[in-house]
Amino acid sequence: MRYINQKHSSKELDALTKALDKANADYLDNDKSPGRKVGEPDNKASHFYLALYWAKALANSEVKELSDVFSPVAKALAENEEKIIEELLEVEGKEQNIGGYYQPNDELASKAMRPSETLNSIINSI
Repeated sequence: MRYINQKHSSKELDALTKALDKANADYLDNDKSPGRKVGEPDNKASHFYLALYWAKALANSEVKELSDVFSPVAKALAENEEKIIEELLEVEGKEQNIGGYYQPNDELASKAMRPSETLNSIINSI
């Protein structure tokens, strides 16, 4: 499928968009939507699953450069899925100190929004 409104097309961009389409389909097929109750996976977990499925799709990309970069990422995310979800659920429903409502402390807010050290290390490795 070619996206008609692309101003600048490239094989890498095509591969990224196709992989995101595949990831979105996998996310929906596997019902990884956020739960409504405390203690259920929330938006952070949903974002993790989209990243996992996107990395898997990119690892299987026909574009070698993308496949080379995302194969180890997909493998690490898949291997650490249980640990990452556990780390995300560990903070679920707990009050978070972000240093203020209108002018939060960037370091505290980042820590609250990125509670999985395992996921953070995998993302930072890209």
